[in-house]
Amino acid sequence: MNSNDIKPVPTSQVDASCRLPLLALFGGSALWLVLGLLLELTASLQFHAPGIFSCCPWMTYGRVLPAANDLLIYGFAIPTGLGVMLWVVARLGQVELVLPLVSFAGANVWHLGVLVGTLGVLSGHSTGYAWFEYPRVAAALLLPAFMLVAVSAVAAIGQRRIRDLYPSHWFFLASLLWFPWIYSTAFVFLLVWPVRGVAQAVIDWWFASNLIVVWLSLVGLGISFYLLPKFSGRPLEGRFTALFAFVTLLLFGSWLGIPQGAPVPFWLPASSILAGLLFSVPVLVVAMVCARTVCGAPAGCKGGPFCQVKFGTAAFVLSGIWTVAQACPQFAHSTLLTTFDLGRIHWQIFGFFAITVMGGFYELFPRVMASPLPLPGLPRFQHWLFISGALVLAASLAVAGLQQQSADFILARILPAFRASSLGWTLLFIGSLIFALNVFIMTIVWVVGIIKTVIGAIKAPLAVAEVKP
Repeated sequence: MNSNDIKPVPTSQVDASCRLPLLALFGGSALWLVLGLLLELTASLQFHAPGIFSCCPWMTYGRVLPAANDLLIYGFAIPTGLGVMLWVVARLGQVELVLPLVSFAGANVWHLGVLVGTLGVLSGHSTGYAWFEYPRVAAALLLPAFMLVAVSAVAAIGQRRIRDLYPSHWFFLASLLWFPWIYSTAFVFLLVWPVRGVAQAVIDWWFASNLIVVWLSLVGLGISFYLLPKFSGRPLEGRFTALFAFVTLLLFGSWLGIPQGAPVPFWLPASSILAGLLFSVPVLVVAMVCARTVCGAPAGCKGGPFCQVKFGTAAFVLSGIWTVAQACPQFAHSTLLTTFDLGRIHWQIFGFFAITVMGGFYELFPRVMASPLPLPGLPRFQHWLFISGALVLAASLAVAGLQQQSADFILARILPAFRASSLGWTLLFIGSLIFALNVFIMTIVWVVGIIKTVIGAIKAPLAVAEVKP
């Protein structure tokens, strides 16, 4: 049967089918984002007042910083990306979300794993691996939880009424396979049957790079390739060109992460250098596809979701250029063991991914909840807070890194840059409060509406059938 002969499901029905799992995913991610940014701000302030939490071991810098970083990735980025992904695949296929209770259960198990992992890190039971600090119990919860949500997404793609695969499908399907692969590999070889020696660092570098560069790019670009044509009112220019960007992103992005000068066989950092230089290919292709799609579009953004997705896509291009610059051997050696690469990581998380998924969130959440936002003017304010916060944070860390490479480096010279980074964290924290308020208020209104409906049904008088004589 031709897909055009199938009667499409009303979009309101498609949106309503996503409501329960998205409430669980977004509700938890909003809470973890606020807490993660609060911990990041606490860690940043300890540069200026080292003894502020000296009497509390749980709040020392060595525990607060990894807990905050993991909250931003596992608590905010991954569940928020999965939530937007579920809605996009349901909309693209014009089908109700399949197995919503399964994805709802997966979202709750995921947030339980984040809670256990955060408490484990703050209590001193961190694994010690960057971006993989959660202890074994928490890691064992996250992987099956992700698989439960992935089952719902893959089932929705499989039962789509529009049988043509859209470019976003490629990115989403790859992300649903990529995370279980890299996470299970790191889990087995670092926690279950740990390898020895420098191989542990190699696996951790490989995992962190694939998580932050590849996985976030797959989800963020999949969202952008759906929303940019939707907002601009024009089809995506160059679908096969987008496929080329998809293939090269997986091919070159998966080899990144091995730092220059690492005590490993020379072919590992050399292959990372080559992959970093070739990473310019998918970056330029993405820039070309998105620019041709939105150039001359009649729709304006004015700080709305369209503006957020456009800025996020431009931030991805800048992050890619940053990655390519760090692949140059001479420059990489000079910025090694500085905060320069940390600035790129946070720009990837906030400048690109967070702003992109926020654009998707503010587009879908009122539709899913069948209700307007309770604070309609604040999302635009949050957008500018996130832009300014991400710019200040990434720029200050980059400047501090460049100052650290100088031969006459002294700590006093980079303190202004670290103070600026605290300002960036503050702006992002205020923006996260706006995001959390919109999520929690709409959730409370929805729950109260359900309670009123149930009470009204209970109090309604029973219909008495008339008995004929």
